[in-house]
Parts: sequence; structure tokens; C-alpha cells
Amino acid sequence: MPKADIGLIGLAVMGQNLVLNMADKGYRVAVFNRTTGKVDEFLEGPAQGTSIIGTHSLEELIEALEVPRKVMLMVKAGDVVDRFIDMLVPLMSPGDVIIDGGNSHYPDTSRRTAALREKGLRFIGTGISGGEEGARHGPSIMPGGDPEAWPLVKDIFQAIAAKVDGAPCCEWVGPDGAGHFVKMVHNGIEYGDMQLICEAYALMASALGLSHDEMHATFAEWNKGVLDSYLIEITADILAKKDEDGSPLVTKILDTAGQKGTGKWTGISALDLGVPLTLIGEAVFARVLSSLKDERVRAAARLGTRTHQPVQSDTKELLDAIHDALYASKIISYAQGFMLMREAAREQGWNLHYGEIALMWRGGCIIRSAFLGNIKTAFDDNPQLENLVLDDFFSKALKDAEQGWRKAVVLSVEQGIPTPAFASALAYFDGYRSERLPANLLQAQRDYFGAHTYERIDKPRGQFFHTDWTGHGGKVASTTYEA
Repeated sequence: MPKADIGLIGLAVMGQNLVLNMADKGYRVAVFNRTTGKVDEFLEGPAQGTSIIGTHSLEELIEALEVPRKVMLMVKAGDVVDRFIDMLVPLMSPGDVIIDGGNSHYPDTSRRTAALREKGLRFIGTGISGGEEGARHGPSIMPGGDPEAWPLVKDIFQAIAAKVDGAPCCEWVGPDGAGHFVKMVHNGIEYGDMQLICEAYALMASALGLSHDEMHATFAEWNKGVLDSYLIEITADILAKKDEDGSPLVTKILDTAGQKGTGKWTGISALDLGVPLTLIGEAVFARVLSSLKDERVRAAARLGTRTHQPVQSDTKELLDAIHDALYASKIISYAQGFMLMREAAREQGWNLHYGEIALMWRGGCIIRSAFLGNIKTAFDDNPQLENLVLDDFFSKALKDAEQGWRKAVVLSVEQGIPTPAFASALAYFDGYRSERLPANLLQAQRDYFGAHTYERIDKPRGQFFHTDWTGHGGKVASTTYEA
């Protein structure tokens, strides 16, 4: 029997669909699952009639593979990945490749890359986005790890990836944990996009009193313009879906959101790196707040819930304002995400290509949208671009949207409808373009109570001063601050 081009461990939904995708592209795949009965079910079901090889032990899997062997793990992130690596290492030979296609935390990928390199093995940690449909028909793939492993899997990965204008949504991201870091930021932006859409939905429903059919039509129309994206498209579909009794199905769904941790990791990384990732942070906290359902019900009874009376004014004008708030806030979300990647690249020594990352996200993935093409253009025009909002296209888009953006945030405040992502994005926009912020008072406070020193606007940067604010303090300053 001919040897397989690649092996895959983990036949859950994503694993099965990636295998079928590879088989469709002409690759011979050997599969293994810890519960071996799943292998037989897969071969007798979706994989029936294909060249896919089923194996019932890791030894059998390794024996079925062409040298250098390539084994892809599609298992739960964390200890499970390490356990499979530990079992595979004794069975593999120098030059073989292990690939982790799960949502692993990027420091784990860096650790595994280094540990396996010492054993003569190559490791790739790759982010994969697109869900079940993407895995089956073309996901976005973000590989990183050992650069020597990339040529061995490049043809397979780029063959199964989504294509936009003929280009695969898959390119080498960088060494160590770079691939999984970019996937983490992708997921953080996904959190932000989803929260922004939910805030637009809340304003439409509660402030404007639109029916779900009207909101469906609005999102469907928006998907034809600058907001053209997968998440806007599926939102329109969701709002049109009726339950068995004819009412909108979405209204029957409990308002508590789950999460798997990648948004939280993005926020923690931003805090560690000193990047103001305010919108994504608010999106994560909004999910946390939603999970306090019982507390919120008790609070509503105790504090009262604001009764929303649809505003009696031009609905079209307010809808346009909500559209502009959504678009402008989305720009801020991506700008903050790319800021985070730039800072991580500086700290880790990665040479990330931001235009290529935007291209990888244009197809197959959950955050795919039309304006990722504009992001690629922005970084192609200026690879050293400090912030996306400084690009001509995006700075004009923000200025054009500003009036409506403010109107939507004011509407939410007046109506008592929480829009933390809209508001935090606007606050970031105002803060980022402020030549002077009130941090001068904050530094004075820090120096007053802790002798933390400050810099002066009439002295060169890097000179630090301390004032005896009370007249009876000491002259000794604390360590200087980091800004």
C-alpha cells in the first residue's frame, strides 16, 4: 500500500473536515483517534470511498507515513498536546515534523519548538480559522514554529487553504509561537467584531424599535458595502431565522455568552506588552458580564431596568449613525490588534509581514471581510506604519464616520443601552489623537504619594524630577517610572 503524505490525530469535526479537504486536493492521509472506534466510523461514513488510511495505534500511524513523516495534532489545547508529543517522539526520526493545529497558547508553541529541536524533530504551531465549513472547503491557516519545517508542509497547507484572487490564505508567519500569536490576535479581533455587531443589534431593537425582519434587511444591505464580512452575513441570516412558533429564534436564546480563552489571552498579552487593546478588552468583559445572568436579574429587580421607548426621529439617520459607529469601531479594533502584533514582534524578534497577515484573513476565517484588502494595501504602501488609523484610507474613514459614531454613543447613553465597545473605541480614537492628556496630574499624584518622579515639558525627555509637595517630605525619589 502506498505511504501517506501526512498523518492526522484527532477526528472531531475540525480534524475530519481537514482530512477530507486534504484528500480532495489529492493528498493521501493516515488518521488516528484516541477512541479508535471513531476511526472506523469515519472510514465507513464521510471518508468512505476515499484514499484515507485508518490506523488504530500510533505505531501503525507512523508506519503508514512517507519519510520525513508529518503528523498533525487536532486535539484539545494544553496538556493533551504535550501527552501526544511525548508518545510520538520515541516513534519518530530526526527531520520528522509534528504540527499542532489547535488553539494553543503561543508560549507553549515556543517551548515545544525549542524542546523538539533539541531532539532533532521539527515543530509547527499553526492557527486555523474558519470553523467546520472552512476546514472542509478552505480555512485561513497561520503557521509558525521551526522554519525548516515549512517547506515540508507548505504545498499541503496552501492547497487546502482558502483562496482570494488565486492567492492562498496561508503563508509562513514566523518562528516559535508567531503563528499561534497571530491566531490569538485574530480571535481577539473576532471577539471585538461580534460584540460590536451585538451593540448595533441592541440599538436597532431597543432604541429604534426595529423588528427582526427589518434588522435582517438592514444587515443584509450593510453586507453589500464597507461592512461586507462573514460575521455581518451570518448576522443577517440569524435574524431571519424563525422558531417553530414563527417568532425570531434569536429571541429564545439565553443571553449568556461563552468563551474558550483566546480573547482573554489577547487581553493579558496586551497588558504585558503595554498596548491599549481597549475594545477587545471590553468585548471579553462584556461576555463575562453576560454570564452573570442570575445576578443581573436580581440587580434589575433592585435597581430597576430602564424602559426603552423607541426614539421618535428619523430612523434612517440613526441607522446610518449606528452603521458609522460599527464601521469606525471595527477599524479601531483591527488597529489595536495590529499594534499588539507589532509590539510582540519587537519583543520576540519576529519579522511579521502585516500585509500578508491581512491577506491570510481575507478568506476562510471568521473575521474575513472586504476591508482586509485595504489593510493589506496600507501595510504594502508603508511596511513601517505605526498605526492603521494613520493610513490615509482609514484616517479618512474615521473622520467621515465620526459624527455618526458620536451620535450612536450618545443615543446609547440616553437610552441606557450598554455599548462598551462602541464607547471604548471612540475614547481610544479621542485619546490617541490628543496632543495632551491629563496624565500630567496622574504623574504629580504618583510623585506626591510615592516619590515616583516625573518629566517636565520644559526639559529634555529622560530627565526626572521629584518635588517635596508637602514641605516636610524627603528629597530622595523612588525609582523612575517606565512610560
